[in-house]
Amino acid sequence: MRAVLMAGGSGTRLRPLTCDFPKPMVPILNRPIAEHIINLLKRHQITEVIATLHYLPDVFRDYFQDGSDFGVQMTYAVEEDQPLGTAGCVKNIADFLDQTFLVISGDSVTDFDLTAAIEFHKRKGSKATLVLTRVPNPIEFGVVITDEDYRITRFLEKPSTSEIFSDTVNTGTYILEPSVLDYLPENQECDFSKDLFPLLLAKGEPMYGYIAQGYWCDVGHLEAYRESQYDGLNRKVKLDYAYAEQSPNLWIGQNTHIDPSAKISTPCLIGNNCRIGPRVQIDAGTVIGDNVTIGADANLKRPIIWNGAIIGEEANLRACTISRGTRVDRRAQVLEGAVVGSLSTVGEEAQISPSVRVWPSKQIESGATLNINLIWGHTAQRNLFGQRGVQGLANIDITPEFAVKLGAAYGSTLKPGSQVTVSRDQRSISRMVTRSLIAGLMSVGVNIQNLDATAIPMARTVVSAMNVAGGIHVRVHPDRPDYILIEFIDQQGINISKSKEKKIEGAYFKEDLRRVQIHEIGNVTYPIQMIDNYCTAFEKNLNVEAIRHSNSKVIIDYTYAVSGAVLPQMLAKFGCDAVVLNASLKPSAISSIEKEQLLTQLGHVVEALKASFGVQVSANGEQLILVDESGIPIRGEMLTALMVNTILTAYPRGTVVVPIHASSAVEQIARRHDGKVIRTKANPTALMEECQRDGNVVLGGSGESGFIFPQLHPGFDAMFTIAKLIEMLTIQERSLATMRTELPRVFHKSYTVRCPWTVKGALMRYLVETHPADELELVDGVKIINRQNDNWVLVLPDASEPLVHLYANSNDREWVDTSLREYRTRVQDFVEQEQEAHTPLSTQESVLG
Repeated sequence: MRAVLMAGGSGTRLRPLTCDFPKPMVPILNRPIAEHIINLLKRHQITEVIATLHYLPDVFRDYFQDGSDFGVQMTYAVEEDQPLGTAGCVKNIADFLDQTFLVISGDSVTDFDLTAAIEFHKRKGSKATLVLTRVPNPIEFGVVITDEDYRITRFLEKPSTSEIFSDTVNTGTYILEPSVLDYLPENQECDFSKDLFPLLLAKGEPMYGYIAQGYWCDVGHLEAYRESQYDGLNRKVKLDYAYAEQSPNLWIGQNTHIDPSAKISTPCLIGNNCRIGPRVQIDAGTVIGDNVTIGADANLKRPIIWNGAIIGEEANLRACTISRGTRVDRRAQVLEGAVVGSLSTVGEEAQISPSVRVWPSKQIESGATLNINLIWGHTAQRNLFGQRGVQGLANIDITPEFAVKLGAAYGSTLKPGSQVTVSRDQRSISRMVTRSLIAGLMSVGVNIQNLDATAIPMARTVVSAMNVAGGIHVRVHPDRPDYILIEFIDQQGINISKSKEKKIEGAYFKEDLRRVQIHEIGNVTYPIQMIDNYCTAFEKNLNVEAIRHSNSKVIIDYTYAVSGAVLPQMLAKFGCDAVVLNASLKPSAISSIEKEQLLTQLGHVVEALKASFGVQVSANGEQLILVDESGIPIRGEMLTALMVNTILTAYPRGTVVVPIHASSAVEQIARRHDGKVIRTKANPTALMEECQRDGNVVLGGSGESGFIFPQLHPGFDAMFTIAKLIEMLTIQERSLATMRTELPRVFHKSYTVRCPWTVKGALMRYLVETHPADELELVDGVKIINRQNDNWVLVLPDASEPLVHLYANSNDREWVDTSLREYRTRVQDFVEQEQEAHTPLSTQESVLG
């Protein structure tokens, strides 16, 4: 059998290790990853190997040549002009693949039983067999779902957190029949996971998943690179070691001299021709390449040191990676997670802080401290963007230097000379972050329309009206006053798509930032007709005469935020009697406790003044809570139901859009009005996009406190909601209390359970496997539905925290309470079982550390 070794990867997330090395040539235990794969193929009697190359192909060819030194016959297929994708490059060599063949990634470390997988393929009569494995956190991989006979039924490429329906993932190893290549176009970029396999599934071709036992690690990022080394040393994966085992768990190459006073803890691997000086301390987990010199009294705690490095006296290396030919001088420190690129020099007594990456051939001066952390946030979080935008602790995660780089990264994805709007709330921290973003944008030649302190609904309206490339809005997070939230808006005013987020992340992490000449630096202008533009759009979508003659008295609490600067003057223009509370601007955010106190105060004022209703506006003009004429708050699911009922009364047969977790009261109300309900994923971008996609949508609701009127702009707008509600109450001649009594009686409760990131995928798979398929809805999370009524339970993983949210919904209160208790217990028990199952592994790792 022939094997196709996919070895064209550039490994951008492994930079700076891959700046001058293709990813398959990065060493694991002093051997390239690709050599470990070739050794695996040999163990299973596969000796004809075709390597597909693209990035730095000569490095690979010079090392392996014809393969004879490695016991295989090597041939090469180089993609010269452009990458053809995983499937395209195999199609390119279809003439060499005239019988069953194996495709394997050169980017991963594994010891799978390939012989068993091939036998499985033949036994099943499969056209394409994917070698699968189970991983704790499948968010970075392609999830594959199979039936009881292991036939593949569904693919999900790199799911978001809430889309994880299984922890069974594609390992990039396939056993294929030559006929499947007939489905692929000639000389076009195409991918196995995205193009070929979904097509085979649609055509009904027999395609199976072989769930392999054993070790597999996709060396996709620097943390995984280090872990795979440690796993190799601890024999968690079956590898062929490059050197003889001199004593238990200590591998030492030839012609290596170790001073008798040096102390070495095992497991440890030391290469050929090394010199280890007096009193050197080498801890368990250390990997030292060939031709390495370690000076006297150096302290090595689990570093990975490549060939030819020189480590000075009293140097201190901690769980870092030192690339080939690098010099670390006397008393220098390179700390946890840091990576120093090849041929660099770290001067005497210099310090490289944790997780800092140094590109090749750099000189770090003596005594310098390099602490520009190129990995944002927590080490477990490898993405800039969360559920909505970029968020983090104010002035800790979201710092001025972070914001400058983020602005430059965003600007680098746009054309030079593009214009973007920048807006913010009135908080001091938001002003600081906004100015830093502007500096970064200007540095890459992007012009700024600075909207200053502006309510976010106005910012969205202006973006779509000003013919700009997009916008950024900065504010204190609506739910956490110690967090900053940075939202990126596209030309329509919708939060940007996942693909655009990935482009910004790519520019940020790869340091792929454009730098322009002095005369090309961006300009900042301040538009003056912004409020007029918003007011025009606002007025156009209202029955202004109804508001003028409403005789409504409304009490509005602006919670000291910037929306208080706009709405009062518009309501006054419409002749509305509005009493304003707390409209002055505060430079710092108020706490949730203070907000509740203001809400109580609002209720008292509404009662005392016999007002029609009261409103508390928050989240920089996006969210609101109503207070009826009796002073009772209306919020959350009841507020959503009330608004849906009000709008569908005025626009029967209209469509409303709500997230997956919203109460079924929405469907019951829609049925009364012959309306339609569309449910989306539980994130704001999905809701905004769906509201714009369907021209019949009259309202979008977040299920909590935000509402979208797509005819006005694509985002949530509490200010317009207030004016629209005054109009509706007048025309329909009803009060909020009356409307409240008309709402369906639906019980809707939620509960939040702690769930580690590593367990989420397995939990979702467990839920899918333990419920009949016809009871499941997998829009977001796992929703278990009783089709005979509106009863359902939703298990929704949190996108930003190690949590799982449980929702139960029914007309029967007892059913809701019972179901919520049942699923809470099921989730907690499953989490405990999974954690217990992994305890031995954790203990072993902590001993190593």
